[in-house]
Amino acid sequence: MNTIANPSAAQAQQDIADEFAFFGDWTERYQYLIDLGKQLPPFPDEWKTEDYRVHGCQSMVWLVPSGNAAQMHFDASSDSAIVSGLIALVLRVYSDRPAAEIVITEPTFIQQIGLAKHLSPTRSNGLAAMLAKLKAYAAAAV
Repeated sequence: MNTIANPSAAQAQQDIADEFAFFGDWTERYQYLIDLGKQLPPFPDEWKTEDYRVHGCQSMVWLVPSGNAAQMHFDASSDSAIVSGLIALVLRVYSDRPAAEIVITEPTFIQQIGLAKHLSPTRSNGLAAMLAKLKAYAAAAV
């Protein structure tokens, strides 16, 4: 059996920083974000309910948890191309990890790649709301 180990949350954040460092300007970085969002797995319409909706986002965002304290998985979707890319980054860092690790992992990649300076206030608020909901799901599972 030859499986590739899932990198740690810290390594996932470093990988994201390394990938974004490759791009010279924010036009290219936004395009990369959009491309990442297009690679999200299909999201069933039946999951697009008020229970899974992330409030605080200008665009529609849904976040669905599964698993248990030993390993939590998240599926998410948005009606916005850039927000879908943000979701892809968040899931790389937080999905398929122990709930306790999710709760203590700070999203350092946001500062590392300069994202905080290049998101509109509404997108920044939405990203914060998504992270808060994800961590709340993990805290409830611990």
